Amino acid sequence: MNILINDKPCTLPEGALLADALAVLQAVPPFAVAVNREFVPRSAYVTHPLHADDRVEVIRPVTGG
Repeated sequence: MNILINDKPCTLPEGALLADALAVLQAVPPFAVAVNREFVPRSAYVTHPLHADDRVEVIRPVTGG
């Protein structure tokens, strides 16, 4: 199935979970995740299913002043 991760196309197998997309991205905490603009809590990464054409946004905090 095709999804977007931070506006970049990505192909994952059918039945992939959010944790699978984060593994492809090699995301290192801290970060927050939204799927189709809906926040997903960290505790749900391993159970949140992805569907074709989902948009995954991984947001990292910005520090500084």
